Amino acid sequence: MQERKSPLQQLDYSLLFFLFVLMCISLIAIFSAASSEQYNVPASSFVQRQIIWFAIGSLLMGAAMLVDYELLKKFSIPLYGVSIFLLVLVHFFGIEVNGAQRWIGIPGVFTFQPSEFVKIFIIISMAHLLFLITKKPRPKTLKSDFIVVGKILALGTPPFLLILIQPDLGTALVIGSIMFIMVIMAGVSFRIISLLISLVLGGIAFLIWMHNNFFSLFSQVIKPHQLSRIYAWLDPSANVSGEGYQLFHALQGIGAGQLFGSGFVEGIKSQSGAIPELHTDFIFTVIAEEFGFIGATILIVIYFLLLYRMVMIAFTCNNTFGSYLVAGVVGLLVFQIFQNIGMTIGVVPITGLALPFVSYGGSALVTNMIAVGLVLNVNIRTKYFMFGDDD
Repeated sequence: MQERKSPLQQLDYSLLFFLFVLMCISLIAIFSAASSEQYNVPASSFVQRQIIWFAIGSLLMGAAMLVDYELLKKFSIPLYGVSIFLLVLVHFFGIEVNGAQRWIGIPGVFTFQPSEFVKIFIIISMAHLLFLITKKPRPKTLKSDFIVVGKILALGTPPFLLILIQPDLGTALVIGSIMFIMVIMAGVSFRIISLLISLVLGGIAFLIWMHNNFFSLFSQVIKPHQLSRIYAWLDPSANVSGEGYQLFHALQGIGAGQLFGSGFVEGIKSQSGAIPELHTDFIFTVIAEEFGFIGATILIVIYFLLLYRMVMIAFTCNNTFGSYLVAGVVGLLVFQIFQNIGMTIGVVPITGLALPFVSYGGSALVTNMIAVGLVLNVNIRTKYFMFGDDD
């Protein structure tokens, strides 16, 4: 017997609450970052624009909840086609900024970054692919697992490469993380997963060997600015005058925050203008310096709780397509959170990924809120039964 609940009753209010808390943290951190000496406009103007983006994102998140997510299966192929078309369009007609060709539009009037929306389209396409693969029982053999992995790679590799050549390593790795989480969700053998991880590590080892023995060939694969970032990551203090400048001062700022922080709009590094892109890529520095280890920990706990709720929605959903959609969103957010915080504290190289729901910006924020809308969509349409799931 099915328990009947209205969509409002099934809406996950705890997830919305955690999202609201992140919005509040974002506005506080952006105001502080924009109060820095490097900005010549009032900090309130940044906050006002961020509120507008939150409002737009909320509307689109609501729109993503309205249509039954089952209907997305019918649009997965067209959406994938749109993704490839937009990325090819960027390649030939994109707007170049700071050596990267990632945007399309009219400079100074309206521009957007297609790769941000491609993330959502890829999640939908991957979820539909996995639904088709797992709809019928398949033999638990290595051959069958290799076929599944091959299909996932065939779908994800074209957008991955098109984004990589923009160049946009950070977003390309996000697509890679979505592919990886889908491989896990497909239930392939642990040996296959271990092999994939070994291939990635082997690829990194091969690049290091090329760097040390065939640098001219290596430089054709890794661009000079990307290599400079790697050098800066490995030793920020030795590259303070170059690519290491940003990371070096960010680490000093985070260290200065200690346990309780220096106080709101009181960060020495944050307010001195020493850290470029403070309100976007390095917003975590503001939180860690001005609110200390406690403030940074609270932020990470909020992220954990948000992701935990999403994982629980995926587990309780009795529709495999819905579970795959939520898993894709979890993969999307986990990698971005890890990468942004990791690059800020020097654990991983700088890639320019925004901190979800906290960094200032439009395209990334709207994309992440649409992704949350998909999760809520799955949740409000999950059917609960008193005596097990419906067959």
